[in-house]
Amino acid sequence: MNKTFIIAEAGVNHNGNLEMARQLIDAAVAAGADAVKFQTFKAEKIIAGNAPKAHYQQETTDSDESQLEMVKKLELDEAAHIQLYQYCQIKGILFLSTPFDLESIDLLSRLGLEIFKIPSGEITNLPYLRKLGALKKRIILSTGMANLGEIKNALDVLTESGTPLENVSVLHCNTEYPTTFEDANLKAMLTIKNAFHGIAVGYSDHTNGIEVAIAAVAMGAAVIEKHFTLDRSLPGPDHKASLEPDELKAMVKAIRNIEKALGDGIKRPSPSEVKNKSVARKSIVAATTIEKGEMFNEQNITVKRPGTGISPMFWDEIIGRRATKPYLRDEQIET
Repeated sequence: MNKTFIIAEAGVNHNGNLEMARQLIDAAVAAGADAVKFQTFKAEKIIAGNAPKAHYQQETTDSDESQLEMVKKLELDEAAHIQLYQYCQIKGILFLSTPFDLESIDLLSRLGLEIFKIPSGEITNLPYLRKLGALKKRIILSTGMANLGEIKNALDVLTESGTPLENVSVLHCNTEYPTTFEDANLKAMLTIKNAFHGIAVGYSDHTNGIEVAIAAVAMGAAVIEKHFTLDRSLPGPDHKASLEPDELKAMVKAIRNIEKALGDGIKRPSPSEVKNKSVARKSIVAATTIEKGEMFNEQNITVKRPGTGISPMFWDEIIGRRATKPYLRDEQIET
């Protein structure tokens, strides 16, 4: 692709409400995102009853509620997935969802997804990786909490299961909500690209604001993923670390502008600046009145705008020659 693939991560910010999920899709469309992504899971299949909440979840949800109880309320059933998938088709945006268990992979496969997103927490889940790899679809792999060895192991499982490496995009990510600027470590995205022979890379951004995602695009990110919400003050684990609709729109606009600014990398005069070339550059001109036959020297010639005459790069060739005609001050020297 010639442009960054921007995923508006709705995640679980619908709070289990189908109408809110539709509103999130509308917001992603209005922002100009390429895809809107949800999360597909059965809470009992992915979380043990005694599993603790993450620190950020403890801060943003009821502290007396278990992780399982919290996540259970955020499930979307198969009927809801079908409705949201169809709604995305109507709205002209790509529907994506991250599966968190084997049954959820099957659900999304039945739905017809061609791109599957692997979340950071599943990068060491061998049965999960094998099942997804066997689908031979396009895969976006998040790598929060992982090192290069773990990324290599995951890629090996995916490719050995049938997915070509060129079908995989790897996202650098930090699994903290929000991620501090000091922990973003954007250069690690380039490390991943270099370590795996130029594999397509991107960035799943959990920092506050939009500048880090924009910087990632300037550094070569092919994919950007960013959480968003209808309102950061809503109850739930991820709202607080998400963009609001106007911020998402601003991020997409800025990324599209950065894409234009990056260009093709060939250093040459742009069409817009060609007209300024002769105005800004200089020519060799008479510094004073010069008589015909007089020798050009350091005192009687100089360099001034415009650049429509002999370039100053030919200064040494002009010095020592004799004038073939008289010159007035500021008149361009001719050969």
